[in-house]
Amino acid sequence: MYRNWFLPIFLLFLLTACQQAQNNKNSTHSYSKISGQTMGTTYFVTCQTTNPSLLKADINTLLKEVNQGVNHYDKSATISLLNQASNDLVLDTSQTDAKHFYINLKAAKDIFESTHGALDPTIMPLVNYWGFGYTEKRAITNVDSIKVKQLLKLVNFENIQIQSKAGQLYVQKKNPAIQLDFSSLAKGYGVDEVGRLLEQKGVKNYLVDIGGEVRAKGVNKRGIPWQLGINTPNTEAALTAFETVISIENQSMATSGNYRNFYEVDGKKYAHTINPTTGYPERNTLLSATVLSKECMIADGFATAFMTMGLDRAYEVAANTPAIEAYFLYALDNGSIGNKYTKGMEVLIK
Repeated sequence: MYRNWFLPIFLLFLLTACQQAQNNKNSTHSYSKISGQTMGTTYFVTCQTTNPSLLKADINTLLKEVNQGVNHYDKSATISLLNQASNDLVLDTSQTDAKHFYINLKAAKDIFESTHGALDPTIMPLVNYWGFGYTEKRAITNVDSIKVKQLLKLVNFENIQIQSKAGQLYVQKKNPAIQLDFSSLAKGYGVDEVGRLLEQKGVKNYLVDIGGEVRAKGVNKRGIPWQLGINTPNTEAALTAFETVISIENQSMATSGNYRNFYEVDGKKYAHTINPTTGYPERNTLLSATVLSKECMIADGFATAFMTMGLDRAYEVAANTPAIEAYFLYALDNGSIGNKYTKGMEVLIK
């Protein structure tokens, strides 16, 4: 589902996975690991619980419901119904699939406005053209600039009109060919939903990971905040190579980068992040953007937007957005990697 991230942008530091529960002074319950498949990737949950089997069943049910709202690979999902619609779509927001769709749609609109269009979910036609969408996966060996310009005319979130009234959601596309892509939000949203489910079940200490997007609550087995590593953004670097480690508690973290999911034609790399202004895969010195926020969906969306903005614009937006903190890795002229981060990150870097 969504863009093929292949491997997470950062790996989790589960520092004490094999220790006994008595090492955690805050609890008498052991920590369990739960995993499964969702959104074209693997989810991992590490949490303090006495009944992991029951939790896994609930998590799987929840994630199926989320997918039914936002999975554009599923032709019966709500987002696919909109993408295929030739006219207005009316949804009953009391239904779980419509609810999940609507929450992602609203978040996309907020981030679209906050980033001045750097995140635009109507990018789907171009994502498909470049071979990173739900259509046939292929490398573009001969770029059709006229086709790109035609598809670019469909990309503008303002061409989606939304009205909610009496439990009904009315979504209107100004052009029937407009299609939505929630790849930059859905994994983060799934993480948040699983986290909220755990909290409803009374779980106080947990870490949820879907494809590298993470939400953490409480502490790990050692009784300290969860530790997360940010990968070295290099195709040749090992997955265990880290630029830094972040300590987070009661926060979410998402990273976006262009050094894993790309293809190469005639020595030129085409990455999965498509710029909604140019219509082409974005190329700038920014190698990866890591964002912290209370909600993983928000962190996920801003991280993707930052990759299309470049370092200077991305840092300016991050520094002036109170709900997030950000850590950027970028290429220097001498071939080495530089870093830049917002003030709130300083106390979290280990």
